[in-house]
Amino acid sequence: MKGSITPAEHAHSGRGAKGLRQFLYADQQRAWLEGEIQLRDADERPESLEQQTLEHRFKYVARFERLLRRPQAEDVFDLLQLYGERCLPVPRRTERYYWSVSCLPSTSDKPLVRVNASWMELFTLLPDDDELRSRFILHLSDFTLDGSPEPDHLDHAFLEQCIDRPEDVSHAFWRTNGIIIVKIRGAASIRQFMTNPRALRAIRNFNLTHMNRGRNAYQASHCYSVADRMLGD
Repeated sequence: MKGSITPAEHAHSGRGAKGLRQFLYADQQRAWLEGEIQLRDADERPESLEQQTLEHRFKYVARFERLLRRPQAEDVFDLLQLYGERCLPVPRRTERYYWSVSCLPSTSDKPLVRVNASWMELFTLLPDDDELRSRFILHLSDFTLDGSPEPDHLDHAFLEQCIDRPEDVSHAFWRTNGIIIVKIRGAASIRQFMTNPRALRAIRNFNLTHMNRGRNAYQASHCYSVADRMLGD
């Protein structure tokens, strides 16, 4: 039965708990992964009023303003909001410290935004002329015919069924065994991928893995202005 669970009512207090285990028991995480429950997040984001945090909040305002002028901006924020609602557990409670979103990060592929957790990229939106393309990093075993991490067992038909146009999706295998990079073109196809039940479960599964590994290594690049849009504030 679907229901709502308040993380504060069941949060871990055991010594040594890290990652999401501080907020959610393993059975809560599994139930959310399977779409059996909705997790109640914090009503407000736990922002400190310390000067250091205030300085960080305004650190990337200039980049955010440049993003606003990009032709893809509206689709970027719509997709990020969908990602925050569906793909991240208790995103307000875990913002910056267990996941982060960067704005126009200075990397060679010139992304518009990137979501990270622990040491891992989770989701990236990039320009494709005036349109969008995306990159999802996922467990290969969620996309194989038999649940194995073997590239030659990839369920190609499933990947193509996640979106309307098979030509909008491609993939590559990560240098580390067991990880697939799913690349999707077009805002409509990206949105469809995130709302496909099996693909959504795969996204959640990968995100749980890395959010449970401990503190986010990309805290310094977190853009609060983008996160405001992502979290509907």
